[in-house]
Amino acid sequence: MSYLICYIFHEPSAAAYPKGAEPLKLTYDGLKNENEWTEAGIALPRFDISKMCGKTFLNPRWVHFGAGNIFRGYIAMLQQLLLEAGKAETGIIAVAPYDDEIINRVYKPYDNLALQVLMNADGSFEKNVAAAVSEGLASGSVFDWTRLNQIFRNPGLQMVSFTITEKGYNLYNTDGTYRPDVQEDITAYQLHPQHVMSQAAALLYTRFKSGKFPLSLVSMDNCAHNGDKLRDTILTIAREWVERKLVEEKFLAYLSDARDIAFPLSMIDKITPRPSKRVQEALIKIGFEANEIMETAKHTFIAPFVNAERPQYLVIEDRFPNGRPPLEAAGVYFTDRETVVKAERMKVTTCLNPLHTALAVFGCLLGYTLIADEMKDPYLGRLVRQIGYDEGMPVVTDPGILKPEAFIAEVIGQRLPNPNIPDTPQRIATDTSQKVGVRFGETIKAYIRQNRDINQLKFIPLVIAAWCRYLLGIDDNGDPMPLSPDPLLEHLTAQVAGITLGAPQPEKLRPILSDTSIFGISLYDAGLGTRIENYFSELTACEGAVYQTLQKYLPLTGDN
Repeated sequence: MSYLICYIFHEPSAAAYPKGAEPLKLTYDGLKNENEWTEAGIALPRFDISKMCGKTFLNPRWVHFGAGNIFRGYIAMLQQLLLEAGKAETGIIAVAPYDDEIINRVYKPYDNLALQVLMNADGSFEKNVAAAVSEGLASGSVFDWTRLNQIFRNPGLQMVSFTITEKGYNLYNTDGTYRPDVQEDITAYQLHPQHVMSQAAALLYTRFKSGKFPLSLVSMDNCAHNGDKLRDTILTIAREWVERKLVEEKFLAYLSDARDIAFPLSMIDKITPRPSKRVQEALIKIGFEANEIMETAKHTFIAPFVNAERPQYLVIEDRFPNGRPPLEAAGVYFTDRETVVKAERMKVTTCLNPLHTALAVFGCLLGYTLIADEMKDPYLGRLVRQIGYDEGMPVVTDPGILKPEAFIAEVIGQRLPNPNIPDTPQRIATDTSQKVGVRFGETIKAYIRQNRDINQLKFIPLVIAAWCRYLLGIDDNGDPMPLSPDPLLEHLTAQVAGITLGAPQPEKLRPILSDTSIFGISLYDAGLGTRIENYFSELTACEGAVYQTLQKYLPLTGDN
């Protein structure tokens, strides 16, 4: 079967570029005006895009699920470095599994190109046209689903990677039953499944039927043991199909044999926030046409440009039964499983993610809209230092390839305070119920394992109490506050229903704080439940109590 790839070209809005100037068009034809791009300070790809697309179409090597900002601003640029260095000939096929608008609004109209804008702490921007994506596919499209099956039949496909966030691997409702889309997918083998994990399983079945070709599936999401989580969810779906005799038992054996299908662990780190209006304004001034910031019907914030910080880290377990791109030449660390686990644990449980979540929760309560502004607040700045240095670092794991002391110093001293990174506490607060078990629960469990005095933990319990306070949907001024999306939001808010400022009712927190599926441990069994309840009572005592509590426990002089 042959395919015709069609593009829908974007028409710029009126006055989207300086009067009298020709716009910089983010299309293949637009890139031909090289001098204009150079004069605008934008670096163009140094490889033949057309040749790359042709070779990728016939001999795909890399498919990526999750076509959002971290993919376009970081992962795709890694392959671009290989293409420019002559170390690769093919690009990446990007797949949007949930939100077709991403493909229809920022991929196809711009020939799958994007503009990467690195935001330096000194206020300067480094701009590069990203062109390593050969195709943008929406897996919900019948046409694109057919194309995906064609790709997975190709023996040369080496890697399928994922950035779909923690909730992308979730198959279950809060009561432990399958989600409706998952239930439908497993009840009858679907020619076109709905859930991304069902889609991955179905595509692997296509590969199994085509010749049992090997492949590596790499989760690049910020969750503990991400490769194991990916493997477990796909195997869960496959087992359901086998039990219903919808697929052969040998398919399960194929997925379970690491010589055929591997699920490496990884650790990824690069802040890629929503598109920045400041970047948008700067691009308009230089005549860059594709400057529209959009919100899809599914509340994805996208633009033809991607703004990101400069620091970036990617560590991957080196298990690729069908080979892989030489991404070490682009700065990726390939190592053994134990080292990846240590790197992931260092970042996610100590040096970055817990600090981010602390700022997110308190930032929402205190009305902040920029992480960098929070770092200017003396109490919040001290809070993240206490959580990172005083409570996390005593049990941090050292991966060897990255030094925890240098990593956390960069995070606190350079990355979080960067005023040019438009990252919001509201974005970071998304899916917090899926994060707290790793970001804080692992440190709590480490204290217990190492027989450390659990009473040394003062500020991690304070953040957990603040998260419970956040669930009230009332800010520190006593005004209604929107809550960020979370798969457990309805369940959690029901637990704290009826609590008001001045009437804390801390006993209502017990179902939450004892929920091992959230924290990985009962916080009462850990000896912290009562402390968190007491903090919660202080945080809800009255209007302004959140900031007063920070001032009480984080005095600017004297000991805590």
